[in-house]
Parts: sequence; structure tokens; C-alpha cells
Amino acid sequence: MAWTILFLAGLCEIAWAVGLKYSDSFTRLWPSLATIVALVASMVLLGVALRSLPLGTAYAVWTGIGAVGALILGIFLFDESAALPRLFFAGLIVVGILGLKATAGAAGS
Repeated sequence: MAWTILFLAGLCEIAWAVGLKYSDSFTRLWPSLATIVALVASMVLLGVALRSLPLGTAYAVWTGIGAVGALILGIFLFDESAALPRLFFAGLIVVGILGLKATAGAAGS
């Protein structure tokens, strides 16, 4: 269950990262409020997941989900570069996330 909660926290991290772009440095009300809600939800869910997952593993997975998700949405929503080297290194992050989960042991499973 902790891994599911951590995954949801990562999705919320993606949401607040993208929300920062839409909020235009917190000058637009509704995108700013949505960003703040997603940020708080992400932190709360991360905190819940940390009850049973190792800190370093959970934090790395959480930030990795956020980084890769923001990169992918940046490509689709903001016409950011989809150059092969960017995608390759994002793939390495995904491999790292999967490796951390696989080696986390029985904690949180």
C-alpha cells in the first residue's frame, strides 16, 4: 500500500510542477490554487508513505516520478524538446526508480 501512496504522491508532484508553469509565477489565481493543493497533497502522501518506506528510497522514487512526469508533460503541453538524449536520460531515471523499488526489501510491500 505504501508504494501505491508514494506513486500517487509522485503524480501530485507532477501536477504541481506543471501547475507552476500554468500559474505564471503565482500571478494567475486558479492555476496557483490548484498548484498549492497539488503540492500539499504530494507532501502529505509522501509523509504517509514514509511511515513504512525507507526515506532515501521513497524520496528518490518520488522525485524521479515527478522529474520524468514533468519532462513528458513538458514535451506534450509546452512543446519542449523530445531529443533522444533527453529521453535516454529520463529512461535512466525510470530504471533507477524500478531498481530502488526492487531492492527496497520487504519494507512497505
